Amino acid sequence: MLSLRLALPTEMNTVDFELKDEYVELCNLLKLVGLADSGGRGKQMVAEGLVKVDGQPESRKTAKIRSGQVVTCQNVSIKVVAHA
Repeated sequence: MLSLRLALPTEMNTVDFELKDEYVELCNLLKLVGLADSGGRGKQMVAEGLVKVDGQPESRKTAKIRSGQVVTCQNVSIKVVAHA
């Protein structure tokens, strides 16, 4: 007997991250929004291919993320916005 498992679409949660400097390193952004419990875990997540920046896979653990960019990881979309 064959068993099929259908993946149901999951909702993407959106988080706004207010950037206080010119940029934030990708691994630190994952930590700051709570997706990673440390910068090291953030680096591991990037290395595992779990992170996209502006819709493209990102392999640079310390990529400079600037205002206007969107990072996605684990059904969370992080919109980076400039400090008001």
